[in-house]
Amino acid sequence: MKTDSEIKEEVKQKYSEIALQDKATNQSSCCGSGCCSTEVYNIMSDDYSALGGYTADADLGLGCGLPTQYALINKGDVVIDLGSGAGNDCFVARNETGETGKVIGIDFTEAMISKARVNAEKLGLHNVEFRMGDIEKMPVTSNAANVVISNCVLNLVPDKDAVFKEIFRVLKPKGHFSISDVVLVGNLPAKLKDDAEMYAGCISGAIQKELYLELIKSNGFKNITVQKEKPVIIPDDILSKYLNEPELAAFKGGQTGIFSVTVYAEKPEETACCAPGCCN
Repeated sequence: MKTDSEIKEEVKQKYSEIALQDKATNQSSCCGSGCCSTEVYNIMSDDYSALGGYTADADLGLGCGLPTQYALINKGDVVIDLGSGAGNDCFVARNETGETGKVIGIDFTEAMISKARVNAEKLGLHNVEFRMGDIEKMPVTSNAANVVISNCVLNLVPDKDAVFKEIFRVLKPKGHFSISDVVLVGNLPAKLKDDAEMYAGCISGAIQKELYLELIKSNGFKNITVQKEKPVIIPDDILSKYLNEPELAAFKGGQTGIFSVTVYAEKPEETACCAPGCCN
């Protein structure tokens, strides 16, 4: 079994490659993982093009939702985007915050940070900043943000509890998050769950929906709401790389479901020094 550091290194290497792929390749795979399908054009991501601030050069087709559409961003807000990639969600968020706000994108892949900074310079946006860092230990001071967003990233992180603790820390009291992610109902076949490419493709790193929501609750958030949910259908020509015919039939006929969810939650106005249980 791989260690957390080994998994993160594999994801970092894969997303360095993905930064150089075109959008069509990424959209026809599982979060750009390279297991491309000929059956459908777009497996995961939603269409951003109608949203203000949309930037085609920054849209790599890696998302599984539209968290900025549900994030209730106001003018002047400070917004943090976890796993900011080439910057598209940041630029959409900047359209909402306006000139008086600030958007901070965090990513641990150098190629993505470089691409995002080039895109920001082209757009002439001086209140959008991209920081190299691990979202399990964000390079941001406590109580800094009004809103945290993320699009199909937490499923890539081995220690999801640590990320929710960090989100709680960096949000201001009464701040909130809107996060799109991949979750499971039922257990994945071992051949899918153990494959590094499927981990980088957002699938095998996903956890049970019930556990995902419980992690949010246990870290002190309130008013937890599933804003949107849709099934993720992996085409047969991708699944057949990992499963033989009987295994494929059993998987498709079973109770396992893969879903994209967009979840909203708030940090209470009155809080302890940090998330519950971490101040002992």
